[in-house]
Amino acid sequence: MRINDVLKAKPSHDIFTISPDATVRELIALLSEHNVGALVVSGDGTSVDGIVSERDVVRRLHDDAQVLDRPVGSIMTAEVRTCEGSQALTELMQVMTEHRIRHVPVVTDGNLVGIISIGDLVKHRIDELEFERDQLDNYVHRT
Repeated sequence: MRINDVLKAKPSHDIFTISPDATVRELIALLSEHNVGALVVSGDGTSVDGIVSERDVVRRLHDDAQVLDRPVGSIMTAEVRTCEGSQALTELMQVMTEHRIRHVPVVTDGNLVGIISIGDLVKHRIDELEFERDQLDNYVHRT
């Protein structure tokens, strides 16, 4: 299986980004509005300048209550691990596990084309296992 297979199966193909100049308060509103755990930080909506998650907000808020009025660029992760749609899922799962990351932007020719979360991968894997189980069940009960 490839990353593109998971992207195609997602119920929504919307990609939500935020400008590095937006405030952390605006970030929280977007995370809540779209019910997502992270946003890609992009100045133009197609490049990946960074990524910022709920976890980033919580960690900074603990140390600095004023972080809500600071720019997203001040709390984002600038060195972003990305993947390509043609990559194998197992490869991405290994990267996410090794680096303890939950969201990975998908890029093609340097342009943002999607984002994969650990939840997307788990759902996809469960769907695969259920399909295999159903196939085996049908085979056993036909003979």
